[in-house]
Amino acid sequence: MSLLPHSLFWQRKDTAGSEHTLLDATNGLYARGTALAVDPIPYTCRYELRTDPGWVTAHFDVATEGAGWARTLRLELAAGTWRATTAEQGNLDAVLSAAGHAGAGLPGLEDPDLLYGAFDVDLTGSPLTNTLPVRRLGLHRPAADGVGVAHRLNVAWVLLPSLEVVQADQIYTALGEGRVRFANETFSADLAIDEDGFVVDYPGLAERVGDPHPKRPS
Repeated sequence: MSLLPHSLFWQRKDTAGSEHTLLDATNGLYARGTALAVDPIPYTCRYELRTDPGWVTAHFDVATEGAGWARTLRLELAAGTWRATTAEQGNLDAVLSAAGHAGAGLPGLEDPDLLYGAFDVDLTGSPLTNTLPVRRLGLHRPAADGVGVAHRLNVAWVLLPSLEVVQADQIYTALGEGRVRFANETFSADLAIDEDGFVVDYPGLAERVGDPHPKRPS
């Protein structure tokens, strides 16, 4: 396993949890990370993410695990088409039901055609994946005429802990001065980002803590 030069750590605000990512952003993004949360049930999520040099997602490997269950997902984007490969052990539905929650969807992607035109993945509760459209669209360093312009995106949203992949409509708007507005049909938040486009503060979800990186990622 290759060593990676930079580290980011976020503390969750909405639930007990955190995310730690090791990354290299010198030619697109390569990242390996671990996310922990207790909602809706305690789980560990480990992922590996790679984009092309233009920050378009190329592959996303995710594994989730909790007491009595485990799931894996591999998402790949090639020639405009998304492909999902999944595996499952144990019974996550039973664990969720025992905890008083609704059952989980199956891991993976039911209809790849719904993701036509999608270039980004969005992992539930992960500030790292918000950086993908920010960098791909250059929203961290917008030109003067780009501030305030809304970009409507089709996104592959990976739900945790189930690893179900659903289509999501999202809007990103550069506000300037290190801020980007994220919105969907029911929610909006102004994200604070650093000069490289990585989230520093996501109101209501997570904030970055510790030394973000001894040297700039890019």
